[in-house]
Amino acid sequence: MRRYARILIFIVVLVVLSGLAVGFKTITIGNFQRGGEDTLLGLTLGLDLQGGSHIVFQANLVDEETGELIIPTSDQMESVKKIMERRLNSSGLGEPIVQVLGEDRLLVQIPGISDPDPNIWGKTARLEFKHRTRNVPQPLEFEEGEILSYSVVEVTPELFASPEEEDADTEGSDEASTQESGSADTSESESTDASASTGEGDDEAEDAAPAVPGPPGLVVEFSDAGFAKFSDTVDGMRDSLVPAQGAVNFFPDRLAFSLEGAQAQEVEVLYQQAILLEDGQVLPVGGDPYISEIIGTNKFVITLLTAFPDADDPMAEAERQFGPGGELVFKLIKGFVDEDIGLTGDDLARAYPGQHQTSNAFIVNIEFNTEGTRKFAEITTEIAGTSDQLAIFLDDEELIAPAVRQAITGGTAYIEGRDFTNESVKDIALLLESGRLPIPIEVILQRDVDAILGSDSLEKSVRAGVVGLILVFLFMLLYYRMPGLIAALALLIYALMLIAIFKMLPVTLTLSGVAAAILSVGMAVDANILIFERMKEEMRAGRTLLSSINIGFNRAWSAIRDSNVSTLITSGILYWFADTLGATVVQGFAATLAIGVLLSMFSAIFISRTLLRIVALTGFGRRLRWFVPTEGKNLPQLQLEPRG
Repeated sequence: MRRYARILIFIVVLVVLSGLAVGFKTITIGNFQRGGEDTLLGLTLGLDLQGGSHIVFQANLVDEETGELIIPTSDQMESVKKIMERRLNSSGLGEPIVQVLGEDRLLVQIPGISDPDPNIWGKTARLEFKHRTRNVPQPLEFEEGEILSYSVVEVTPELFASPEEEDADTEGSDEASTQESGSADTSESESTDASASTGEGDDEAEDAAPAVPGPPGLVVEFSDAGFAKFSDTVDGMRDSLVPAQGAVNFFPDRLAFSLEGAQAQEVEVLYQQAILLEDGQVLPVGGDPYISEIIGTNKFVITLLTAFPDADDPMAEAERQFGPGGELVFKLIKGFVDEDIGLTGDDLARAYPGQHQTSNAFIVNIEFNTEGTRKFAEITTEIAGTSDQLAIFLDDEELIAPAVRQAITGGTAYIEGRDFTNESVKDIALLLESGRLPIPIEVILQRDVDAILGSDSLEKSVRAGVVGLILVFLFMLLYYRMPGLIAALALLIYALMLIAIFKMLPVTLTLSGVAAAILSVGMAVDANILIFERMKEEMRAGRTLLSSINIGFNRAWSAIRDSNVSTLITSGILYWFADTLGATVVQGFAATLAIGVLLSMFSAIFISRTLLRIVALTGFGRRLRWFVPTEGKNLPQLQLEPRG
């Protein structure tokens, strides 16, 4: 009896630990957390049992030259899968299932979560640091003959009239001339009397306000090639009035021009009216553009409204500055130019959310690795104290572009954004911490999945399963008597341990998984039946109860081993094919069945045999009829017992 004490204590400890694991819905030991309050026994349930989200991503890898989609490699998709798993697991969104579908798709199933935002953890998370230089001059090179002429004019609405409008005006003036010549026969006395009687002609002439002259402008005519070049430049100036995605700073481009070799000043104009702020930013106001095309021609008009603010006569000053005979020279002053410096999210060692100590603004703290620390120190040393900035982008969206007051050599910094919230900094830190996706992906399908069984139906199914186990226990008890009772107790321990393993790994239970668990229970019962039948044969052969138990287990072991190993091989094949084809239902069935089979072998060989041996050493071992369901009276051992 003593030699089985350690084994019995070990079984008791397993039962107690399994009972505690199943009894508490949530288990927290340090950073180890399992279970949940919303599911049966705190188990992790699949989409078909508790519902959730079904999302399919597709790789969006585009050839920059042809614009066609490129099929990603298997290594790239596997990397996307692993990074997505890290992001989802770190975000606490249940127990997600991530599978590669085909060549370029990724399936994500999140049980228990409805309507998530996949755009957060589906981001590429490409963090980039760039050197931003302000007010960069870029010459506009025009070939000889591309600028045909230029002249200073007064900018009026008539200057922009289309040829059709000019023709219409000409026709109208001709008709007016005809009418005037036709009325020449009217007597001079009539007109004189009319004028004298009313006196209106003189009053109107005196009251008419003098015409306000338009601002000076420079009309430049281009050849077809020159016109195309200048049009592209003007389009770029217009686009620069819109800040980059995520940015709030306006640093629009400016057009500078002058006469080469002349003593005249260089003139700068924006595309539209704007206000110059103290920090060097330009705030667009809007209104009519300062650079406009004369429709139907190869001419542009550059309004010089703000070119000569101190001149008493802007038109005269414009004519003096841009007199005839010179060569017009243009250059574009870029509001800013961003230069790649080779510092990206790959150079980070850590990223975590936080709050600024002074302003309490939400920030993302970052720590660079050794190489990143070196690069960051070099760039901050270079631009410290200058007007240059360090622009930080996440997936091409500008987060912030701060000026650097002093060099940062410690390898730590923080990222601050104008719209950062507690949740957004957590999301950004998660994306940076989990790593950058090797290829961009986009959502092509998202839907919520309703539970097939639901919580209430699942509980009823569990009750039905308990009733089925009770019926099995009754059969084992009535037919095998004492061994049947031991088998029933071993099956209870088996079921308790199986649920505990499912909860602690954790295993995501689906309908197919529940079916596999029930199947493994049947295999555990089958193993006990094989053992008991072998034991009966040994007892009929005249062996003692303890010897029959040992020999029966040894002889039944080969049959139990072979049947279970073949099942395990089948489970492995199913799991491999399911993983290859993305069939999560089959994969869950295979994994759950394999766990159940392994545990059933442990239960039958270790728990059932130990309990039978202990019972055989007690007073129950003398009642041999309790161990043989049929023909117990004819046992040789009973024939040798003395009759009272």
